[in-house]
Amino acid sequence: MKTYQGTLQAKGLKIGIVVSRFNQFISERLLEGALDALHKLGAADADISIFKVPGSFEVPLVVKKVAKAGKVDGILCLGALIRGDTPHFDFLGAEVTKGLAQVALDEGLPVAFGILTVDTIEQGIERAGAKAGNKGYDTAFSLVETLNLLKDSGLR
Repeated sequence: MKTYQGTLQAKGLKIGIVVSRFNQFISERLLEGALDALHKLGAADADISIFKVPGSFEVPLVVKKVAKAGKVDGILCLGALIRGDTPHFDFLGAEVTKGLAQVALDEGLPVAFGILTVDTIEQGIERAGAKAGNKGYDTAFSLVETLNLLKDSGLR
């Protein structure tokens, strides 16, 4: 029996980050966490490309274009959707999630989901570096591990 598991080493990996500017006070903290993790794992600034989009709805399209360009090994998606008084949150969250999953499957490229879907601003702040940790940081680890799993197992 052979078991494959990715390593946590980002040296030499080309990483794209697509981050929503909407709810920027949260998404910028997620970006800071992701960059911190990537640097700790050995990624060089020259190997990281950041694409800032207006909101979460624009993330899947830009992720698809970045993937098709073939210049990155994987893409990290960051943003924050905060529930409001209308069903907009539900529709947006579902479509962004489906869009990102579809890009990953269509392009065969790891796409890490670091878009928070929270009920309150406080929950978003907690997940962007306060008491619940930084989900941008966690998502970067997930992307690097997945990239290395695919590479080390010969699947990429």
